[in-house]
Amino acid sequence: MSSRPLTLARQLARPELLQLEPYQSARRIGGQGDIWINANESPFNRASLPRLNRYPECQPPALIAAYGRYVGVADNQIVCSRGADEAIELLIRTFCIPGRDSIAQFGPTYGMYGISARTFNVGVVSLALNADYSLPQDFSAVAGCKLVFICNPNNPTGTLVSPRVIEQALQDLPEQLVVVDEAYIEFSPAYSVVSLLDKYPNLVILRTLSKAFALAGARCGFMLASEDVVSMVMRVIAPYPVPLPVSELAEAALSEAGLQAMQADVTLLNTQGVRLSQALQQLGAEVLPSGGNFILAFFDDIQAVSQGLKDAGIVARAYKDPRLVDAIRFSFSNELETGLVIEALERILN
Repeated sequence: MSSRPLTLARQLARPELLQLEPYQSARRIGGQGDIWINANESPFNRASLPRLNRYPECQPPALIAAYGRYVGVADNQIVCSRGADEAIELLIRTFCIPGRDSIAQFGPTYGMYGISARTFNVGVVSLALNADYSLPQDFSAVAGCKLVFICNPNNPTGTLVSPRVIEQALQDLPEQLVVVDEAYIEFSPAYSVVSLLDKYPNLVILRTLSKAFALAGARCGFMLASEDVVSMVMRVIAPYPVPLPVSELAEAALSEAGLQAMQADVTLLNTQGVRLSQALQQLGAEVLPSGGNFILAFFDDIQAVSQGLKDAGIVARAYKDPRLVDAIRFSFSNELETGLVIEALERILN
């Protein structure tokens, strides 16, 4: 066994990872010189972007620094991944022993926590959100789980969890990793728990550029955690998870101009979300308050609404979850599309 002290991350990690020597890619080994023949790359750049014939950095320093400035955390507390989805899998692969360990989730919630766990033969403890879709504050039922996922704002309900409740979970579960998925947090920034990172080594936060930053097609996400958790995750991450075009797009999005554009988009989308929510309520739908870029609405005749939207060429999200069979999720859009959705709903419901 290693002589290093067993921090929480090392206690929770799969034992074999403590002795694993991470793969040393050519970029991780590095070097200095004018002729690079250490990575079996082509010397010819046939693409319009420079350097595409060369492998990218595993964790592009400029991108990590840009995201660190944006969220206010140290570079060694950040992992960049292929969307937050890869970060979910990295956590499960790092800390959960297949056939023995389990994760916990509070549903209805984002489906990839459970699916990712099951694909690695890791158990899933699924607990129900309260009747109002708030998070239960008794965490005793998840005491045996390695990872506890809390989506905030929650997808698909849009409901929010106060930082006070999340801090209580961190205090009640000191020997587990509490993973807070903040994919939609730019729409409700006051609910972020980034300020708790340095206080609680069992806190992990997931972020993405897919939503507010309008880069869903680029697949760029981030994991924020203690340096120890980051170090363990970096033992299992792929050699080159961040393609060069993605890192350049992401850096531009995190520039001063990019952040201003994102914030303007969030303001516009929130405004259109209020407009859509009010229209739905006037038409008799029950609409949950939402902290994300979407709303969940419940209808008396879900079949008629679903068919009417389909006939109008509008693709919204329906669910098979027993608690959501009468609900449809509507993502916020621009002013024109919001108006067309409202017009279609008026025709359907009137």
